[in-house]
Amino acid sequence: MNIVGMITAGGEGSRLYPLTKDRAKPAVPFGGKYRLIDFVLSNFINSKIFSLYVLTQFKSQSLTEHLQEGWRFSSLLPDHFILPVPAQQRTGDSWYQGTADAIYQNINLIQDKEYDLVAIFGADHIYRMDIQQMIDFHISNLAEVTIAAIPVPIEEARHFGIIQVDHAGRVVGFQEKPESPQPIPGRTDAAFASMGNYIFNGAFLTDVLHADAKNPDSSHDFGKDILPSLYKDHPVFAYDFARNRVPDITPEEIGYWRDVGNIGSYWEANMDLRNIKPVFNLYNLKWPIKTSGFGLPPAKFVFNQDGRRGQAINSLVSEGTIISGGIVQDSVVGRSVKIDTGAAIINSILMDRVHVGADCTINMAIIDKDVVIPPGTEIGYDPEQDRKRFHVDEESNIIVIHKGFKFPVTDSPQ
Repeated sequence: MNIVGMITAGGEGSRLYPLTKDRAKPAVPFGGKYRLIDFVLSNFINSKIFSLYVLTQFKSQSLTEHLQEGWRFSSLLPDHFILPVPAQQRTGDSWYQGTADAIYQNINLIQDKEYDLVAIFGADHIYRMDIQQMIDFHISNLAEVTIAAIPVPIEEARHFGIIQVDHAGRVVGFQEKPESPQPIPGRTDAAFASMGNYIFNGAFLTDVLHADAKNPDSSHDFGKDILPSLYKDHPVFAYDFARNRVPDITPEEIGYWRDVGNIGSYWEANMDLRNIKPVFNLYNLKWPIKTSGFGLPPAKFVFNQDGRRGQAINSLVSEGTIISGGIVQDSVVGRSVKIDTGAAIINSILMDRVHVGADCTINMAIIDKDVVIPPGTEIGYDPEQDRKRFHVDEESNIIVIHKGFKFPVTDSPQ
């Protein structure tokens, strides 16, 4: 069967600002060495689906460079490719108006090769999934569309778009953030929420997109417009993601899916990785998360000249990093980071090439790439001063220092 993946990676990610100040949301670093898009790409590759288009739009340079550096196939196999596709305005003079419009503006990619199935997935969620199992469900039910759905506790379901299904899994309705969510048949404790991942029959998708493009009242979005208009007259099914299994998955990770759409959820998902038994296990080598490799040396922990020992406790530390007489605790540290003597990093995320000067104290902070922190700087202990100097997320109170931030000379101790 001829299958293509269309990965929608054009999200602006305004709720992750300032991490998205210079990059698209799918390009935001995660877990010390990855980007958010690495998780969906790894799911496709591990599922043996090798024809992939990545639809980009806002601030796509960083994302495009990442795809070129870490996600290239040999040119010997024409159906093995991961290609970034920028917004080309093939069907008009506008940017993508919605998820469906993003596919419609690139509909030639589907029509030219007459794909049997089109898998449309988002690019900014953290999870493992064998997509072939969803495809098998789609085919066995003779579906025209299948929606990946995750069970959420019924008391939380009012925060989500809820999919109503019958006992066979066929969609019979939608509820948008309902006060009285419809539970999954046979259960009273959970309802189905859409994951924003879809499988369409190829010919059916092109017909649907052409019809939607002619509808002046449509916002051209799959979740808001297309799917609610289809389920009454066409076989639309919901695939229960909690039934998906990948090799060596732990019981705790079954059904794990995180939308890191704001600073608080992004920080929490990173912090889970530092735990002794994290829910999401990066060390599952039978379903690996792939990313760019830079050929950097191993991380190093050394004594400084005063005999202080560099150490990391309950933390992830990426390659090329040197901790010299400083301490990292309950944190995630990226590549080629330097932490000098006496510095203490707690409950924080440091991205690539951050340099922490001697005797700095940092707590509850996210520090983006290429930031040099002067010796003696204190971050995360004086809320009033932090708000004067840095971006502080209003919901989580986490301090976020954007990529390349320059500390004023007056921030250095005299």
